[in-house]
Amino acid sequence: MLAVERHYRDLQTAHKRGFFFSPAHAWHCIEFIQEWFVHTTGPLGGKPILLDGWQLFWTAVLIGWREVGEGKLRRFRTGYEEVARKNGKSTWMAPIGAYLWMMDEEEGAQVYTIATTRAQAMPVFKPAFANVKRWVRKSRRLARSIKIAEGANQEKLVLFGEFGESIYEPLAANAESLDGKNPSCVLVDELHAHKDRKVWDVMISALGARLHPLVNAITTAGFILDGICIELRSYLIKVLRGEVVDDRMFGVIYTIDEGDDPYSADVWIKANPSLGSAKTFAYMKEQAGRAKVLPSARANFLTKDLNVFVGDALSWFDMQVWDKGSKKFDPEILKGRRCFGGLDLASTRDITAFVLLFPPPDGDEDGDWYVLVWAWVPQAKLDAAEQDSGSDYKAWARAGWLTVTEGDVTDYEAVREVIEQAWQDFDVEEIAFDTWNCTHLANQLLEKDIPMVKLPQNFAGLSPGAKQLERMVYGKRLRHGGNPLLRWCAGNVTLMIDSNENIKPDKKRSQGRIDPIVAICSAATRAMTHLDESAHLEIL
Repeated sequence: MLAVERHYRDLQTAHKRGFFFSPAHAWHCIEFIQEWFVHTTGPLGGKPILLDGWQLFWTAVLIGWREVGEGKLRRFRTGYEEVARKNGKSTWMAPIGAYLWMMDEEEGAQVYTIATTRAQAMPVFKPAFANVKRWVRKSRRLARSIKIAEGANQEKLVLFGEFGESIYEPLAANAESLDGKNPSCVLVDELHAHKDRKVWDVMISALGARLHPLVNAITTAGFILDGICIELRSYLIKVLRGEVVDDRMFGVIYTIDEGDDPYSADVWIKANPSLGSAKTFAYMKEQAGRAKVLPSARANFLTKDLNVFVGDALSWFDMQVWDKGSKKFDPEILKGRRCFGGLDLASTRDITAFVLLFPPPDGDEDGDWYVLVWAWVPQAKLDAAEQDSGSDYKAWARAGWLTVTEGDVTDYEAVREVIEQAWQDFDVEEIAFDTWNCTHLANQLLEKDIPMVKLPQNFAGLSPGAKQLERMVYGKRLRHGGNPLLRWCAGNVTLMIDSNENIKPDKKRSQGRIDPIVAICSAATRAMTHLDESAHLEIL
């Protein structure tokens, strides 16, 4: 609302500061988009792009504001636009990039779409690329003026005309990609994923030779609370509140207000100006329903669908839900049932954990998953005067939930013996392990023909299993038998989420030891890989 009020206030006062609003310039850009561009994907494919009201308004504001003077140069040099996903921002920004490439009367214009990787910069570039290809096929004149480069990581548009050779191209957000460039416009997609301001500074410094350059970020909220996105967002808010005067800063933020109920459909429009057109109420209801149940879904719903920055870490398990899987069971019932192992070896005095995760029998998609956990610590851990908060290692050891080995570090021979016995007792498909600190033990087990599979402890390795573990716990389908050590670890877990909605347990920020949970995530990743492969083979 402050951004809208700023525009109308400037209509009355900005001429005193050397600026004026030109409806002709605004309409020129809008008509270029709506008369020349069509949707390239989805059910609207091939139909003209008709901008929603909010897109019309901000296109007019961005392009229509001009400097007083003969050149009538654009007013704004920096922009920040924040809107929830699926509101058509790529479909909107791509034609604006094309307009500034073709129609800006900039000598040798260079327009770039930028994201953390070149592939992620493509969504803003692709709609323009596809439309220009369509024009070239239909017009010999344009075919003589526009060169289209295609191929893997080679896509680029080059226009030859009265203002020289102009370029429109997607780039990865790194200093090397901008080295030697002379951009007139940079469109930054998903700024929330940038961890620092290095690339932003490189872009700003590269614009110095242009008459009216523009670097414009359009993003959703994210999980990084100390990056350039928050910095730029905070600055824009100060400008909109009148705390800072910056006539060159353009921007708008669509988000819910503090105190709003995120599950109320009445507030969704605040973060989703295209709700009901590009984005459906049915989609929002589905996401809200999942968010009420799953912590990772709740974080994504708040950030991606309601534009609330929540940080990249959050507590994972509701222990009342966790306890639904506490009913005791006899491990003997699991013999002969396929299972997957996960091994997390400790460094010095931490917990070493080995787990076996048992999916439901084939054909029982809604059945329970069972987990068996073995854990070890060295005697020095028990003798230490200072124990981990909330832990009770001695009681767990007396009850058989924890094995204590002699000395200052865990004896891996004891671990090896348990794994070899489990291999004999159960139908183990494979055991996932991290190569760090585990290579020697893994090689020993491989010599016994026990299938050991390397699995990195990063998002790629742990996210599939972590998401499955979350579904199991909150779907009340994980049977852990009330293991108190495992419960303590589950209560400690802080979940990390990246900009691609991958999740994994975060050992550094968790409140205590979480090693058995990490081992379960590893086992679940391998289980899901096998189950997906089996389903694919059945389809074939």
